[in-house]
Parts: sequence; structure tokens; C-alpha cells
Amino acid sequence: MMCDVVCNYEKSMLDIERACEIQRELASKIRLYGDSKIFPYVAGVDLAYWTEKSTEYAVCCVVVLESGTKEVVERQWTLGEIEVPYIPGCLAFRELPLILDTVKKIKREPDLYMFDGNGYLHPRHMGIATHASFYLKKPTIGVAKKYYMIGDTKLCMPDNEKNSYTDIVVEGEVYGRALRTQKDVKPVFVSVGNYIDLDTATEIVCEFINKESHIPLPTRLADIETHTMRRCLQEKTLL
Repeated sequence: MMCDVVCNYEKSMLDIERACEIQRELASKIRLYGDSKIFPYVAGVDLAYWTEKSTEYAVCCVVVLESGTKEVVERQWTLGEIEVPYIPGCLAFRELPLILDTVKKIKREPDLYMFDGNGYLHPRHMGIATHASFYLKKPTIGVAKKYYMIGDTKLCMPDNEKNSYTDIVVEGEVYGRALRTQKDVKPVFVSVGNYIDLDTATEIVCEFINKESHIPLPTRLADIETHTMRRCLQEKTLL
């Protein structure tokens, strides 16, 4: 299967042409719609990196929340050495092994995964949220803090009102959405990962916004967790 090809791909010799070919093949299997709009448990996913003695490490953290109460029901993390170099547009080849190792530890299975990054908003529609979905086999959403410009597509900023948005359209196709989750804050950039539609993805992101941040709670907590774990790992307090 194509997913096996990605998992077993030569880690230290990532060929960008082959990586892009794999992404294009997977892109044909994306579903921009979902079978459900109810997701009792939502997981946030994020990674943090650092280097020690020329070796690069990362910690992946997954935080699972109950949708109704917004309470955290589980946290899991995994430390790993990063062997794949950073190549723009091919982030999944670098991050997926740690993500999948962390997901294996989860006891409360999430119904949806939210990523600190892009999904369909990608030159080949294969941001980390989309790429990971083929392994997770669950609906996924990408929520990025920075705009990933496709070609020369300029961003039309949403109105300065809570939950206002503008679609990001490339050559007549909607790739994602600039969403202002609160008044007087910078927008976030929402895109479908897989197995869900953009309107539902936007609604879910808005549901997980509170007064403390303009970033949705699942990815915000995952981000906080990665920074905490990275500090502990660097200080060797967990080893």
C-alpha cells in the first residue's frame, strides 16, 4: 500500500521528486467531505525540535479533549531522533514516524485529529494534516498560525470580527480559509485534512476557541505540552 511506502521510505536519503510523487498519488484519495459532524473526542498534535551535539531530536505530543466539556482526558508523548532533513512541502516524511508512535500509546481513541500546520492548503494538497490522515484513518484538520502562500495567491484578510473568514482560492479552487477567531487578533489558517468538509472544520475550530487564546484549544495545549516536554528532556529530568 502507498502508506507502507511512505513509512518505509529511505530516511536519510529523502528524494524530493519521489516524495512529491508519493504526495500526488495520495492526493487523489482525499475526501473533502465527511460522514459525521459529531466528534466526541478531539486530539491536538504538535512537535518541538532541538539539536544536541549535531543530532536533531523532536518530541511529539498528542492531547485528547472531550468536546463537550473541553477537558483533557489524555496526554501522550514520544521522543525521537530526526533522520529526515527538512524539505519545504514534505514535512510529513519528517514528522509522521513520531506522530504514529505517539498515537499508538493513546487509550482514548480520538474521533478527529487537529494539527498545528496545514492540510489541503499545500501545493500538492498534502500538508501534514492530510498526509497523516491516511495512517490515522480519522478526520483531520490543519490549523496553521502562518499563511502558506501557494504560488502568488495573495491573502484577503477577513473582517475584524469574531469568526469572520475569507476563503483562500487558488486558480478557482478553495484550498483553505483565513479565520479570525476573535476580534483584534491575527487570523489562523484552517484547511481540511481529510474526511471532513471545510465548513465543518471551521465550526469545530471556532468551538474550541476560548478567551485565553485565538488558537484552538487542542493544538494550543499540544503546543504548550511540546515546549514543556522539550525543556524537561533537554534538562534530562525525564530520562
